[in-house]
Amino acid sequence: MEMSPTDIKRLRLAKELLENPGLAARLTNVIGMPFEKAFDYLPARWTGTIQGIAQKALRQALDVAVTTLDHNDQSSSRDRLHKFLVATSGGIGGAFGLPALSIELPATTVIMFRSIADIARSEGENIQLLETRLACLEVFALGGSSDMDNAAESGYFALRAILSKQVSEASKYIVEKGVVEEGAPVLVRLIATIASRFGATISQKAAASAVPVIGAVGGALINSIFMDHFQNMARGHFIMRRLERRYGMEHVHDRYRTL
Repeated sequence: MEMSPTDIKRLRLAKELLENPGLAARLTNVIGMPFEKAFDYLPARWTGTIQGIAQKALRQALDVAVTTLDHNDQSSSRDRLHKFLVATSGGIGGAFGLPALSIELPATTVIMFRSIADIARSEGENIQLLETRLACLEVFALGGSSDMDNAAESGYFALRAILSKQVSEASKYIVEKGVVEEGAPVLVRLIATIASRFGATISQKAAASAVPVIGAVGGALINSIFMDHFQNMARGHFIMRRLERRYGMEHVHDRYRTL
């Protein structure tokens, strides 16, 4: 089945969103200095702390975020509402500084997961399906990087391939057990893989938030940009999945690469 002009336009949008996240550049405009200097304000041994916070946030998001979404809702996604909620959370966190991140980020991540699931629903996904919920979780790995990455693992398709087996194993485990057990090895591996990339994005947010002049207003703006980043990743990801359902994965991927 040949792709329609409208769907080619949607595919082009997906590629632009997925391959040009630009988070650091946007945060540079907020903090008013070269972004690399912002990392000087982070405490020593921050990397380990970030990974712990990232994994906690992702576990909470997986547990609770989708349960109150209405699959029968046919409206467009409520991006502005979720962005406002995250901005409010960031404003509160910004008022208390970097130490509040361990409390603010899990709450922010749950709101972000809801927004990602809402975007998935608006792109035709059944958010009651476990497969869709795990696809929502995958979004947190997009637009970030890991110290373990190499050039062959940095693209959108490469990352989906890396996550595919772990997502399949996690899905099978949850279906068989009927619960999401925090210590289950398959879930630990999946969360750790996503957190390694999500943590890199959190580090950028934390570095911007650590600049002394940021405060509550800056914290709200940083969180709004942070949310916008993941909403863009979600929109691109679920446009791809929608087109794959319609035209087949191989055909969509071939057209994506030739754009």
